[in-house]
Amino acid sequence: MPDYPEIPLGRGKVFIPIGDGTEMMDTLYPIFRLREEGYEPVVSGPEARMYNGVMHEIPPGEGVRWDITREQASYHVRATVAFRDARVEDYAGLFLSGGRAPEYLRYDKPLLEFIRAFFATGKPVAMVCHGVELAAAAGCLKGRTGTTVAKCELDITAFGGAYIDKSCVVDGNLVSGRTWHDNPFFLPPFIRLLNAANPR
Repeated sequence: MPDYPEIPLGRGKVFIPIGDGTEMMDTLYPIFRLREEGYEPVVSGPEARMYNGVMHEIPPGEGVRWDITREQASYHVRATVAFRDARVEDYAGLFLSGGRAPEYLRYDKPLLEFIRAFFATGKPVAMVCHGVELAAAAGCLKGRTGTTVAKCELDITAFGGAYIDKSCVVDGNLVSGRTWHDNPFFLPPFIRLLNAANPR
């Protein structure tokens, strides 16, 4: 097997909060892409432990069509830091992934405090799909413009923000995508913001 050189992770850390029910395509893709760019993705959860990921899709070719996404078990991912132990000043970026996890993580007080404090720094933030629920619950979307999966539009508009149905919306330091299908469109602008703030 070839001995590939390790990519140095010297450009800073990116905080990625997850929980049971995190959508794997929303979560694993940014973990890999950020590492490729020299950032250290730090996966965090209510506790530092292994979490159960899920896969969401509308199943094709079935006799009875699903109008909503169906949830199935997927890969597992380990959180190495508990929310209560995270310090905003240690991170260059914040990535809010989706899935079912944000539904209950939005009640986690240490996480909401972290998100509020991070938004206040003006450093780059990305959110996709149900990750918007965390930014909304933290009160960080008033006066902001973003996108998300269509069924979460209210998580932007009901909290004082403006919703646009596009594959990528950039509003200052906030970059958003609708679902993991938009990964190739909203990850590059997020990485550009990170790179601008953390030059080599």
